[in-house]
Amino acid sequence: MASVRPAAVAGFFYPGTAATLTADVRGYLGAVAGSGGPLPKAVVVPHAGYVYSGPVAASAYARLAAGRGTVRRVVLLGPTHRVAVRGLALPSVRAFATPLGAVEVDRDAAAQALTLPQVSENDAAHAQEHSLEVQLPFLQTVLGEFKVVPFAVGAAAAAEVADVIELLWGGPETLIVVSSDLSHYHRYDEARRIDRATSDAVLALDAALDHEQACGATPLNGLLLCARRHGLAPELLDLRNSGDTAGDRARVVGYASFAFTADGPAAGAATGSCR
Repeated sequence: MASVRPAAVAGFFYPGTAATLTADVRGYLGAVAGSGGPLPKAVVVPHAGYVYSGPVAASAYARLAAGRGTVRRVVLLGPTHRVAVRGLALPSVRAFATPLGAVEVDRDAAAQALTLPQVSENDAAHAQEHSLEVQLPFLQTVLGEFKVVPFAVGAAAAAEVADVIELLWGGPETLIVVSSDLSHYHRYDEARRIDRATSDAVLALDAALDHEQACGATPLNGLLLCARRHGLAPELLDLRNSGDTAGDRARVVGYASFAFTADGPAAGAATGSCR
């Protein structure tokens, strides 16, 4: 069993050298205007190649800079693209590698999650999965030192995902990150219409999204259930598609970034299931 999961999409989805990757990530973050505001408890970010979705992801990651030194654990959830999974899959490794260094897996938190019946270990689900990996360089840049609890999410009910998030909710030391793109391969104007409706549903905390609206609908719906229970306020930070960033407008992929922050003194105090 490998102890470190090597970077699978470095040099493809994002630069493969530390110097270029650092410059690119800092460039995306530096281009975000007005990145102040309260530290989010959770963010939703896209997971395409950086040239396509990096500017959109950066709008959420720029908001996390205030969490450096406070956020020590990132619960990271993204959809599976290559390996079918029932439930949520954790890796058995101790760390994930990127060109910026290794990110340690929080094995204690993983052990907690593995007590739930919908969670299992499945290294194959993680071996080539990009939806989680592409988030790590941004997180490394804005947070510095942290541990990750990486879930590859397959066939699961929103409530099953919500129960995992709730178990690991923690306090200000814990950040929830959901990785999801929006609609796929529509013409530009049609994609804008679909993605605006999806964005409106997220802002309404409507946990009934389908996979035509968002490829990460399953983990996103789970987060929305928890956000509603914990009184988090959603905020749309950016909404674009590949036709706006680096692609043509004949067949585009939609991207959005959202932040979820505490909305009142009771936010974050709820316990129990996010059903």
